[in-house]
Amino acid sequence: MKFTPALSIIVPALNEADGIEAQLCALAPLRARGVDIIVADGGSNDGTVALAQPHADRVVAAPRGRARQMNAGAAVARGETLLFLHADTRLPPDADRLVGKALAGDAVWGRFDVAIEGRHPLLPLIARLMNLRSRLTGIATGDQAMFVSRAAFAACGGFPAIPLMEDIALSRALKRLGRPVCLRPCVRTSGRRWDQWGFWRTVLLMWRLRLAYFFGADPARLARDYGHAAKT
Repeated sequence: MKFTPALSIIVPALNEADGIEAQLCALAPLRARGVDIIVADGGSNDGTVALAQPHADRVVAAPRGRARQMNAGAAVARGETLLFLHADTRLPPDADRLVGKALAGDAVWGRFDVAIEGRHPLLPLIARLMNLRSRLTGIATGDQAMFVSRAAFAACGGFPAIPLMEDIALSRALKRLGRPVCLRPCVRTSGRRWDQWGFWRTVLLMWRLRLAYFFGADPARLARDYGHAAKT
């Protein structure tokens, strides 16, 4: 009988050579327990693919763009539950058990609380506000390691092929199926964009982009604004 894992973890990556090995090695205990690990690469040119291959069940090539990459990973995943994990985010060591318990009842999706690791002393406050906002609105962000049953993901059509805010768009679709389970144990994500771009500049940029999306702005334009900010 062919083994079907309960959980697949999909990691979208683009030029993550500096950290992809450490990220995947942190997932090794989960993989040893039967969790399916997939890296969806968006065209890296820094050796990410070669570094990832020994530590993942599959490394798939996909068109660049987090939504497209995660959809490509989901398409080859074997698990009954899909968890989408950013390449700079670490899961709790018992994430597989936590997710399995969370979806054992009627719930079909959820996310973890997040903690942000970085230099600025206000990053813990930002993380608490993110978690509170998510709990009140039922909207999850990619930094919170969203997880969803395969059936619910398929029913929503996966991530929409938009260049930014794909996590919010999927959350809205999944909310029609039910509220998310909000797990208190934290994933730990890198505060590198706050460290690189400046704390207040990043906070204001993210709120401006989110507000613009709420009022119907084109995600492609928002992605250009986001990309411009990252390069300056």
